[in-house]
Amino acid sequence: MVAQAAGVSASTVSRVLNGTAVVNEEKKQAIDAAIARLGFVPNPAARGLAGGRTFSVGVVTQALDSPFYGAAMRGIEEALLPRGLSPLFVSGHWNAVTEARCISVLQARRVDGIIVLTGRLTDEALKNYAVTQPVVVLGRSLKAPHLYALSFDNFLGGRLATEHLIQLGHRRIAFIAGDADHPDANERLRGYRAALEAASIPFDEGLVVPGEYHELSGLLAVDRLLATHQRFTAIFAANDQMAVGAALACQRRSLRVPEDISIVGFDDLPTSQYAIPPLTSVEQPAYELGRLSAMAMLQLLADAEPTEVVPGPRLVARESSRRLKG
Repeated sequence: MVAQAAGVSASTVSRVLNGTAVVNEEKKQAIDAAIARLGFVPNPAARGLAGGRTFSVGVVTQALDSPFYGAAMRGIEEALLPRGLSPLFVSGHWNAVTEARCISVLQARRVDGIIVLTGRLTDEALKNYAVTQPVVVLGRSLKAPHLYALSFDNFLGGRLATEHLIQLGHRRIAFIAGDADHPDANERLRGYRAALEAASIPFDEGLVVPGEYHELSGLLAVDRLLATHQRFTAIFAANDQMAVGAALACQRRSLRVPEDISIVGFDDLPTSQYAIPPLTSVEQPAYELGRLSAMAMLQLLADAEPTEVVPGPRLVARESSRRLKG
């Protein structure tokens, strides 16, 4: 009925709905108008039976309530939905066993492909999953058939954050690290150390404290630094959430930000510009990373080689960091 109303073949309508046809704008508008007039709604189950696809993509995130992963998931959703694919989100909670279980659940749902947002699955496990279906993984640097990896330059980001504080005159710079099992956390630490070395500032292990990428861990990290009587004038936190926690810890100890302690975060979450004071941060565009992951998946599903490139880190200076006085 849609084909008859639009004056095209049924196969053309099918290919347009599947996103596999290249038709001129006039025909596409005619098809869209016919669909709207007839109230036609494609049946995903029938389409799946006919083409061997479910028009769904599984997404293994790490924490559904994370502001970073939330933005990435929105980017995935807004890239997939207009193209007729639905994302199915599951959370791995930074646990390889849980992540593997999540993938088993998604495979049981016969998803067309799987996007993995960082996590702890081994590179070998990811390559094995890609043997049977397309896989896009964020936060890795690996190559395999039917697998595409998108990697953000966390080393450069960590270096930019530390260099910013050094340029402001700080030499005693504390670092609140992420989980040592996370590749991105280790790369940010490596960037921190590289910036210190380039400026001939000795690395002090006492100024590096562990964190867990949430606000409370940033607060507790500053408490630990102060309890050990470490002297520091600036803090680089490995993500914005820990930086916000660190700022609260400073306030509770009557330390002013940035007058007494400058603070720099990482990720540049949308809320960071509204922190008190607004947070200096390294931009890691979560929404764009999610969108790029989805676009790479669409290319894999079309048997094309993905061409998506992750933008580099950029330091966004705000009021939480200032030049050291005295």
